[in-house]
Amino acid sequence: MADFVFDAFEFCRLGEHREGEIAVADMPRLAKEVVDTSGTIRWSLQGGRDERGHPRLSMSVAGVVRLMCQRCLTPFEHDVTSEAVLVLARDEADIDAIESLIDDDSVDVIAGSHEMNSLDLIEDEVLLALPLSPRHDVCPDPQAGEALKKAGKESPFAVLKDLKK
Repeated sequence: MADFVFDAFEFCRLGEHREGEIAVADMPRLAKEVVDTSGTIRWSLQGGRDERGHPRLSMSVAGVVRLMCQRCLTPFEHDVTSEAVLVLARDEADIDAIESLIDDDSVDVIAGSHEMNSLDLIEDEVLLALPLSPRHDVCPDPQAGEALKKAGKESPFAVLKDLKK
């Protein structure tokens, strides 16, 4: 895990680049959201500066995770592909000032660190790329979803009919 900790400001100043793969199982917050922890996420980090000279990280993540379809309750593979631009502020107080200068919703401003954990950045980006309500585009067996609906369709007032007698 020490390979994932880096000086973000120095990384950006030098324009460094890192990339690699990480197992879904090695990302605990992501592991709670997926059906199984098989698979890997490919990631890339590029340091640099924006047009105003602020340190900037360009990040991309890509991979496949298995999620549970909320419609038919069967697992499916979801492609995760996301890119982000993160401008680094020296501390929390500088974030608002930099955000108002940049005025670009496609750029996120975060507090940088001399001991930043790239694993956390990668995991955050993957989590943000997941759908709020995961679903197949077209469920493989539409009758399975209908059967589940019918099985639990009993009215909450059905108990009252017995009281009427």
